[in-house]
Amino acid sequence: MTARPNTAPNSSLLSRIVRHQLFIPIAALLFLAIFNLIKDPSFFKIAFNKNSDGHRVFSGNLISILDNGSELAILAIGMTLVTAASKGQDISVGATIAISGSVVMRVLCGSDLHQTAQAPIIVAFLAGCLAAMACGAFNGALVAVFKIQPMVATLILFTAGRNIASWVNGGELPVLKDDHFSYFGTFIPGIPLPTPIFIAALCCVLAWLLLKFTNLGLYSQAVGINEKTAKLNGLNPAAIKILTYVILGFCVGVAGFIKVSRFSTINYSVIAKDIEMDAILAVALGGNALSGGKFCMAGSVIGAYVIQFLTTTLYAMEVKAAALPAYKAVVVIALVVFSAPVVREKISLAAKKLRPQKSAENRV
Repeated sequence: MTARPNTAPNSSLLSRIVRHQLFIPIAALLFLAIFNLIKDPSFFKIAFNKNSDGHRVFSGNLISILDNGSELAILAIGMTLVTAASKGQDISVGATIAISGSVVMRVLCGSDLHQTAQAPIIVAFLAGCLAAMACGAFNGALVAVFKIQPMVATLILFTAGRNIASWVNGGELPVLKDDHFSYFGTFIPGIPLPTPIFIAALCCVLAWLLLKFTNLGLYSQAVGINEKTAKLNGLNPAAIKILTYVILGFCVGVAGFIKVSRFSTINYSVIAKDIEMDAILAVALGGNALSGGKFCMAGSVIGAYVIQFLTTTLYAMEVKAAALPAYKAVVVIALVVFSAPVVREKISLAAKKLRPQKSAENRV
């Protein structure tokens, strides 16, 4: 008769779940869903009614979350790549949205700021994206070529961007009366879901294809983990960093186009206010290290909708808009603490203790 100890798995199922990169955003999403379900089950009610234009559309808090979170989800895609490659964040995306949106309105309204479209919408969209991508290239050059810390480099446009946006239209607030333009920020007749939801979904698909069929994701992570090693392996860290900032610029251009399309006008001081903080928080909520390196794009996108879920929940609780940053600050603190290696290790050890113990030996 021999005695042989059983080999237990290195970690329990609970431990593996906790360690998964998507654990934080999905857990936060489930927590908000359960909280609202207990507090007010009608929070999840979806209606199918006529809107102000007489079209039957879906409405409700869930639709609002998907709709209003679209721009943030698009920004999270670009911010994730920038964070991975440059080990820092771009805090100028809100101001750059103002610049991009201002360019869109200038192209559509013309030099005399007409209220009817003076150019094709596609031309205005491309002009807005090019303006935002130029801003991204400027930020990327400061970071990659001049070796300026990302948050400091992007502070330039963060400070001056809204003034530049105002200068583009001579300080005026252009208003465009064109139903076709408003479709991109509201509803297309006959389609009951808001158009921004489809635009965000398309951007997510394009991001997936980009990461699937190119080495951009691998290169961005390599540069973020160890720039010197990446260079020794034939990569050009400066070019990769600039490219990620340009891609973020494109995402900003798309988000800016949606923003101005929602209201068919632009207010330079209000548009996309504080959205850069939400974009950074979305990346962190996605389980991504803000110090760069390995990333999870799906986690960032889910994190974006978690933030919008939180915002909608706070509004449903009649929390004033001015107080929202304070509540988000609490989320940031909790996230930072929970993401700390010491805390995650303690959770992992606790999970191991909870797993069922097997017999120490088998009898033959």
